[in-house]
Amino acid sequence: MPSRLLSPEERDLWQKLARTVTPLRRTRPKAVIAEAEGAPSPESFAKALKVKGRVPPERTPAPIAPARPAPVPVLDGSWEKKIRSGQLAPDISIDLHGLNLAAAQMRLERLLGDAAVQGWRVLLVVTGKPRPAPLPGEARKRGAIRAEIGDWLVRSAHAHRIASVRQAHPRHGGDGALYIILRR
Repeated sequence: MPSRLLSPEERDLWQKLARTVTPLRRTRPKAVIAEAEGAPSPESFAKALKVKGRVPPERTPAPIAPARPAPVPVLDGSWEKKIRSGQLAPDISIDLHGLNLAAAQMRLERLLGDAAVQGWRVLLVVTGKPRPAPLPGEARKRGAIRAEIGDWLVRSAHAHRIASVRQAHPRHGGDGALYIILRR
């Protein structure tokens, strides 16, 4: 729809209304076109709107990035050194190999509850190494427990007690195992 110029009465009325409105966000005020002794002619207005050169296409908004997962809580330097060097000694370990997802989740939840009762601080959970693609002839997907364990820990009733989850040292299983470090 083509725009039209406002009459002086309409412009005054609009300015009165605009002074009563509170903007949702701060914007720079637009420059007011100063009028010469009368209203500009429609020809001069159309001439002012005419764009010279190539008009760029309309911008499409950037896609909204998915929410980032919560950052991994940082342990102090002594913990980091123990993890890197393999000197961290787990209080207990659990092997989830051969279990279906429901059984593995229940066993992990039970381990976290027992750790709270016993006062264990470092848990070693063996999940198995994730496989990027199934082998030829392999019907089921491998590494399902490893793929789900992060969600299980976030939704766990003991999630508030978990200080950090880290990949285990090769001595304890490397890619196929995780350390779960609990708060005191």
